[in-house]
Amino acid sequence: MAAPRNATGDTFFAWDGDVLVLNILGKPAASRDAIGKPKGTQLKISVTAAPKNGKATDHMVRFLAPLFGVAVADIEVVFGQESVHKQLRIKAPKKLPAVFTSV
Repeated sequence: MAAPRNATGDTFFAWDGDVLVLNILGKPAASRDAIGKPKGTQLKISVTAAPKNGKATDHMVRFLAPLFGVAVADIEVVFGQESVHKQLRIKAPKKLPAVFTSV
């Protein structure tokens, strides 16, 4: 069952057991792949892929998987496959990017 859209409360992430729920504000067709700063209840993530048929989201998942120490299959797009507003569920991440330690 998918988590409700406000599952993270007033921050951009929350834990559901060992699953990290992450709200994202995507920026497709960027100059480079990068994790930005939190913007309200979303984390800004830029990817170089163009926003066509969900390809930017697929690229984002492939970009994020090694940063969280998980396989691509361990990241589920809950909603927003073809939107800049999306939510991901990352199963048992082995590491967290620096932006998580500065919250």
